[in-house]
Amino acid sequence: MDWYLAVLKNYAGFSGRARRKEFWMFTLISFVISALLTGIGTALDTNLLSGIYSLAILIPSLAVLVRRLHDTGRSGWWVLIALIPIIGAITLIVFAATEGDQAPNAHGVNPKLATA
Repeated sequence: MDWYLAVLKNYAGFSGRARRKEFWMFTLISFVISALLTGIGTALDTNLLSGIYSLAILIPSLAVLVRRLHDTGRSGWWVLIALIPIIGAITLIVFAATEGDQAPNAHGVNPKLATA
């Protein structure tokens, strides 16, 4: 939960780098919360709860993805590859799962070393 809250505290921080663990833990917890809200919304016959939550985490989700791309040495503009159906999403998943640069890159120092 700390990883999720750390991303929310850095709400619109598009600069810097994000570890794989930060990105994937945020994604996992967001998915669980979204699934719970969708279930509650289905029981109440409304999509309002999941819709509001999706809008609320849109900016932090994009920010952590851009920081994750920065960690792998790529520009944040690679997010736009998601506009290509199927192939774009698969490419972003591969990029997000790739280990980050060990050495400092143009976007900052290695976040694994910065927290140690």
